[in-house]
Amino acid sequence: MSDAAQPTAAEVRAAASVLKAAIDRHLEAVERRSGEEGSAVYAAFEELAAAAEAYDEVLYEVHDEVTPFEIPSSDTLPAYTGPDEPGALSVLIRRDYAVAEPHRLLAQAQRIADLDPDVAGGEDAEEREAVGTSLTAAVGVLFGEFEPDEIATRHREFGLSEGDSAVWVGAAEEPAEPGEWLSAPFDQVDPELVICRFDVSASFEDELDFDAEDDADIEDERVDSVVRSDDEVVDALDELDDGDDELERVDTGR
Repeated sequence: MSDAAQPTAAEVRAAASVLKAAIDRHLEAVERRSGEEGSAVYAAFEELAAAAEAYDEVLYEVHDEVTPFEIPSSDTLPAYTGPDEPGALSVLIRRDYAVAEPHRLLAQAQRIADLDPDVAGGEDAEEREAVGTSLTAAVGVLFGEFEPDEIATRHREFGLSEGDSAVWVGAAEEPAEPGEWLSAPFDQVDPELVICRFDVSASFEDELDFDAEDDADIEDERVDSVVRSDDEVVDALDELDDGDDELERVDTGR
């Protein structure tokens, strides 16, 4: 927050009052719930989570203290508020990797540098030598030489092991001006403008039941997707073909 927008002690007390009221409403919703119907409980839960987060934020800003509560994050998208006929799309991609075999990554980067010295410092012998000994230098060469999609397909060749990944496709009225967001490309992501998202995570394993024998032959990665259509969230993405036939392809609607 800027200095002009710093909360006051009175705002902390107000946020605490809102949180207390949200706790009462959540308990009432839980006590009134009948059977499996839990829409009121879910709404009260979301309200409670928002109130707790707001209180935690102002408490820290004013008193440099935090609460002992962990606010669970939601993997659902808020209601879409973007244009019905977007004139532009913004695609945000995150892929995580573990450096499983550093020697393989270093060797691949050194091979690239040997074939094309310009990618690793050109005439600077010290920079070229660093490619085969420094992981950070090797990563720079690797991602400078190959497109991210190719690295995702060939990650094992480069000594990488896949972690979670996500793709968000957002809507806009018109394309951004050239260079407009390059200094901070991920700072202004609005979930309400996201048309669809596609997630890959080993955590989806917990949502499925497999026999022990079957599970030993299947990789942990699972595909989850959320796609909006006429203000409703529907199942989509029957397959995600990235060239790795070992992926298990599963739809999980939320």
